[in-house]
Amino acid sequence: MADRNLLPLLIRGALRSPFKRPRPDADFPRDPLVVPGLRVDLARLAAYERVCGFATGEDALPVTYPHVLGFPSAMRLMSGRDFPLPLLSLVHTSVEITRHRLLPATGTYELTVYTAGLAPHRRGTEATVVTELREHGEVVWESRSTYLARHRTRAAAAAREVREPLPAVAEWQLGGDIGRRYAAVSGDRNPIHLHPLTARLFGFPRAIAHGMWTVARCLAAYGVPPAARIRAEFRAPVLLPGTVVYGAGDGLFELRGGSERVHVVGRVCPVV
Repeated sequence: MADRNLLPLLIRGALRSPFKRPRPDADFPRDPLVVPGLRVDLARLAAYERVCGFATGEDALPVTYPHVLGFPSAMRLMSGRDFPLPLLSLVHTSVEITRHRLLPATGTYELTVYTAGLAPHRRGTEATVVTELREHGEVVWESRSTYLARHRTRAAAAAREVREPLPAVAEWQLGGDIGRRYAAVSGDRNPIHLHPLTARLFGFPRAIAHGMWTVARCLAAYGVPPAARIRAEFRAPVLLPGTVVYGAGDGLFELRGGSERVHVVGRVCPVV
């Protein structure tokens, strides 16, 4: 699906959002969306690599790039009438990526996206959306993303793990245009990422960085083995412009902001 088709999906999902009442026992679409014969636009890939800090010109997809390839199908799924959670208020809370081997940028793939299920969350209902990339019938990359629709629940607040900050590796000054630059290469034009004015309409004082940009930027700095499993949690939004500290060590990475606020925590594990 071309990038220009994503805005109608966002509008469609936004218009349907007020009529949806999320709950963990709701029905959800079971049918997968399949895109055969998928090839990568190399110019767009190079732009993505520059925005996220990956090396350019290599014949291997960055570990996070298949998420971008799957984003149009995920948008079509989550904006559909039969998807039970309101697209307008969904919060991306975590992502788990498994890359089984390096993926040639010049390869031809089959992409599949589907809803794996709903689950109760202390702040509402969470949906798990799975993306799979196949080459010659073999799954070579897969991800599980969780998206939270907030609503009232009776669940008690769960205690989060508190750990010492990881060793600081770099301090990054993030410009106010990061959200617009990432939107241009990913197709994710959610208004909370684009401008302070549109972000304020949704309760944010300024635009916030895309969660998948923060993970991609961390992994570009960390370096990922050819076969690896990555797990990342999005804990607090990164306001733009802003300053964040990237830390890493012992298979872990994180982004922290002012007053040691934790934005992203993650782990990288080799897959044998």
